[in-house]
This record gives sequence, structure tokens and C-alpha cells, in this order.
Amino acid sequence: MFDEVELLDFAGPYEVFTMANRVARRDAPSADAARMPVDMPAPPPFRLRTASPDGRPVQARAGLGLQPDLALHDAAAPDLLIVPGGVVDRLQQDPVFLATLARLGRDAGRVASICTGAFLLADAGLLRDAEATTHWEDLEALGRQHPHLRLRPDRRWVDTGRVLSSAGIAAGLDLSLHLVRRCAGVELALRTARQLDYPWDPTE
Repeated sequence: MFDEVELLDFAGPYEVFTMANRVARRDAPSADAARMPVDMPAPPPFRLRTASPDGRPVQARAGLGLQPDLALHDAAAPDLLIVPGGVVDRLQQDPVFLATLARLGRDAGRVASICTGAFLLADAGLLRDAEATTHWEDLEALGRQHPHLRLRPDRRWVDTGRVLSSAGIAAGLDLSLHLVRRCAGVELALRTARQLDYPWDPTE
């Protein structure tokens, strides 16, 4: 998260993954639960941590204050690194931030961007010579700044294997559910979408 992050870019994926945890625990087979001590519940499929560039609170684009768990430079390489969008111009000019993002992204299992977070992945060298997408309003600028990208305006999200990107704002929900499918299976992804009352199409 960062100052002027698009709120749903951040909160949408956060809600999807925490909902997946809730659904997984609620729907755990009773036989498995019976074998598990009461004081030792099954671990959730996702453990989430949030970071800002310096660890300080930030203010989202909509004005809501957000408190991160840690500074980005103190984070260990995650299995999945998600970079939301918003007003990213200042971060694009921050070499320390971009170097930190590049280091974490290289060591992460998977890297994903929501909306204009694709600019940050590309600036950090994590999105090169690949298919990608971003908010429809920013596709031209992304192509101009990074002509090596093969942009897909027709896709709500793009999965190149290790690096993923989504179109604007609400498309981050689709990408996040796709990531739940990749990390924890299609059944949990479908149950999570149902619990969110979100019309997710797993065939897209």
C-alpha cells in the first residue's frame, strides 16, 4: 500500500484471500476437524501481510487511512507479491522503492499487479517482454513507457505463469479469485466467489 493507492485495488484482493481463509475453515471436512485438537485449528491457506514503502501509515486515494504491517524493505520474499494501483507517479520516480520491489519480486514465487500497479512492476523490471494489462484508461501510457510489453486490452487479467496483471479496480477481484484457484484449488475459489456474492467466471 502507498499514499493514493486505489482503495479497492488493495482491499479487494485482501477481502478475497481473507474470505477464502474463512470459507476454508468453515467448510473443512468434519473428519479432518475430528483429528485436529481443539486448540490447534487447521492453518488457513493464506497468510497475509501488508507493507508500505517505509512502514508508516498511508492514505488511500479515497481518503481512508491504512496501517501496514511492516515496511517493504523489511519484508521477506513472499510466495505471492501483489502490487495494487492508484496514483503511482511518485513511486515510479523512487529508485529505492523500485530496487526493493525488484528484489522482492525476483525472489517471490509469483508476482501480480492490480490496475496501474503494472507500471511499477514494469519499472522494476519484473514485467518484461510479456503479455500484460492495466486499467483501460492507462493502457496507452503503459505501452508508451514500456513498448516491449504485449498489451491485452481485451482481457480482465493476464497470467503469464509467474507474473500476472489485471485491468482496472474491480478486475482485481477476478485476478484474486484466479490466484485462489491456482494456490488452493478451483473448489475453494468457487465457494469464495459465492460467499462474496460475486459473479466470477472460472472459464475466463
